[in-house]
Amino acid sequence: RQSVTKDTFRQYRILGKGGFGEVCACQVRATGKMYACKKLEKKRIKKRKGEAMALNEKQILEKVNSRFVGRGVSLAYAYETKDALCLVLTIMNGGDLKFHIYNMGNPGFEDERVVFYAAEICCGLQHLHQEGIVYR
Repeated sequence: RQSVTKDTFRQYRILGKGGFGEVCACQVRATGKMYACKKLEKKRIKKRKGEAMALNEKQILEKVNSRFVGRGVSLAYAYETKDALCLVLTIMNGGDLKFHIYNMGNPGFEDERVVFYAAEICCGLQHLHQEGIVYR
């Protein structure tokens, strides 16, 4: 096993932003496999006293394995740079729920689609609770 560093990956465009940093697409240089890299900026974590939250997020991502949680997102790699903690996650194409609500035709969903998504959310919460994890 080789150690994982920022040089293990090629970085691509930003996919989204969060409270502690950004998520960008990345690719493993050796295999060409694509992932999402969530960069948690150390300065922001420290400023907001989020050290425990960052560690907790990493531990939860290592533990959770359900297609109903984060649409099947799981932790593939983790490493740190001088400025950031980086969580490399399986990438899910297609956009998040907010994107689909507002950007796919008329805002909102038909009732059947709402019921389907609600059922998936319930299955995801059930999986988290079985693992002893409470969401937010």
